[in-house]
Amino acid sequence: MIEVNQSFLEPAEWYATLPSVFASACVLLTDAEDRVLLVKPNYRPHWSIPGGVIETGETPHDCAVREISEELGLSVEVGELLVVHWSPPFEDRPRAMVNFLFDGGTVDDPGLIRLQADELDDLAFLPWDEAITLLPANAAPRLSSARGARAEGHTVYLPN
Repeated sequence: MIEVNQSFLEPAEWYATLPSVFASACVLLTDAEDRVLLVKPNYRPHWSIPGGVIETGETPHDCAVREISEELGLSVEVGELLVVHWSPPFEDRPRAMVNFLFDGGTVDDPGLIRLQADELDDLAFLPWDEAITLLPANAAPRLSSARGARAEGHTVYLPN
């Protein structure tokens, strides 16, 4: 007879002991001049890559599609995963964050963008180098890595 170790926790108890992280997805969009689209949230001091927090039951890709629709009023073909970025707790965020950055391609007609006014104050298509300087220190590496990943056709992992 096989003896079963009874000292293991029940699955729900065991899962409750594991560390957790926040997860988000964002989308790299550029215009015909290869300038990067950034948005200016009204709830934080810095600019960001369009995207947001992954909701319960949602995949990173589905989150990316939803966020672009909500924030910009666009229906885009969200493509390849460019960057997976793990970052430790930052400023007032108490846990680590895993961010998935997808390629959204080129916005052919920026006039179709409809900014989500209750969350975003502004948007801009900016040269890569300028766009990187407007992002918070923990997010800037993912944009610089996305440029190379898009050009070379591979995914980059950033362990921060």
